Amino acid sequence: MAARRADTAHATARLHRAYKAGHRARTALRRSAVDYFRGGGPDWLAFGVLLLTVPLLTWGTISYPVWCPPEILVLPIIAGGLLLRPASLLALYTAAAVGLMVEATVLGPYGDGAGRVTPGTVLVVAAVGLSGLLVAQFRSRVGVPWRRGGTMLFDLRERIRVQSKLPTLPRGWHREMSLRPAGGQSFSGDFVVAARTGPDNRTFEVVLTDVSGKGMDAGSRALLLSGAFGGLLGSLPPHAFLPAANGYLLRQDWEEGFATSVHLVLDLDSGDYELFSAGHVPAVHRAAGSGKWEEKAGEGPLLGVYDGGQFDPVKGTLQSGDVLMLFTDGLVETAERDIAEGVDRLTGEADRHLGAGFRGVAWHLIEAVARDVNDDRALLVISRD
Repeated sequence: MAARRADTAHATARLHRAYKAGHRARTALRRSAVDYFRGGGPDWLAFGVLLLTVPLLTWGTISYPVWCPPEILVLPIIAGGLLLRPASLLALYTAAAVGLMVEATVLGPYGDGAGRVTPGTVLVVAAVGLSGLLVAQFRSRVGVPWRRGGTMLFDLRERIRVQSKLPTLPRGWHREMSLRPAGGQSFSGDFVVAARTGPDNRTFEVVLTDVSGKGMDAGSRALLLSGAFGGLLGSLPPHAFLPAANGYLLRQDWEEGFATSVHLVLDLDSGDYELFSAGHVPAVHRAAGSGKWEEKAGEGPLLGVYDGGQFDPVKGTLQSGDVLMLFTDGLVETAERDIAEGVDRLTGEADRHLGAGFRGVAWHLIEAVARDVNDDRALLVISRD
């Protein structure tokens, strides 16, 4: 009985040790995979796999030259250009060159028939190899490997999306936003930052900004400014936000560094609001009582043009059933129509959605009035039930 218990204890201990060893191996493998994906780990695994494909492809060419032509060696060369560091890539190229020489020796002169190594084959493989080496050297100089570059762009896009997320408003209020970058790209020069501020978070502050340029050209600057503006929002009194944003933009000293911005400060209890503007297109306010749209435009210069600008707000009140829309010029201005005509078209289209209570309307309005416009478009809708 005691011996059986001892054997069971030993078996359990061995099983526990094996489990711990397996867990350590899985952890190490996962860590190595993550490091490689992020560009911090060695490339020996990818190099080893690609190096093994060279003799396999060489054998295939010798055995079946018609179905596996010598040019097939460009496949590991292309993959190596994307995955390997320059030093490993040169070793892979050496193996590919040896493979070509073996194929040329075994198959005989290229005049004997199809599937032989021709001068054109050598030129194609060499050209692809040179292109891959240039790409690998560029990645090495930049410090962002190919396997990490796409993830970095994805992270940047997600950061902009998260920073543009609107906070939840109390019952009786509705807000929604839609951003549409130029040319269907993932990055936009338009961005939104918003926060609940004030005592008991009863103030809703939102800033809509249009950075000069569009699409990918303005995306990096929009990311930088959205982080800075998000830090300023709520940390300063409302009247001090745009002057601080203007000073920050001036300090960047960009060649094309101006931006337009509109800053809304809304009291969620009374519905009173102030609208500060820095050269931005006017907002529009629809009063439920009259059914008319009224432009709301504060006074202030563009951000990043000169220091000491004064930003004077325009005030209003959102009553029950009222709607306030903030947008960028890409939504209402094109080469064929001016801003006044674009605003009329936007408000006219918005009136068609009165029955739905302006829920889900932001995306549809951009689709209706500026679907094919080659500019960044942003629309923010705030309504009071």
